Amino acid sequence: MEPRFETFTDKTLVGKRLTMSFNNNRTRDLWQSFMPYRADILANTGTDLYSVEVYKPHFFDHFDPAAEFEKWAAVQVSNIDSLPPGMEALLIPAGLYAVFTYKGPASQGQKIYRYIFTTWLPGSGYELDDRPHFALMGPKYKHEDPSSEEEMWIPVKKT
Repeated sequence: MEPRFETFTDKTLVGKRLTMSFNNNRTRDLWQSFMPYRADILANTGTDLYSVEVYKPHFFDHFDPAAEFEKWAAVQVSNIDSLPPGMEALLIPAGLYAVFTYKGPASQGQKIYRYIFTTWLPGSGYELDDRPHFALMGPKYKHEDPSSEEEMWIPVKKT
């Protein structure tokens, strides 16, 4: 599986975040706390959902599944003039991304990440850049449906 490469323009998101690790995955809790209040976000620019991971620099140099990172459930907005209670803003800066299309149930998504980090990235001529990673869940996203589709955006730079 080969990615397409996209130069991402900076975007502002609004949503909720939780600190978690791969060993203590709280993604379900995060989305359950976000979705009931999604309609309260003003200036929403569409229907796409963003599942964003913000890792500390060099997080993947010596991978530790117990290491913590921030995960966000969010939507893109045109401005942050009025944030709903309990919501925060996150700016994803511009930069180059390798974009992988994943088809299948969300619970099996770890397989594509394993491929990206252990197979594709080491031989790609790219390295991770220190920017947020995210999954873009658009109209073809159907959670656990085998026909579900989402995009995995991995920040990269040439080595």
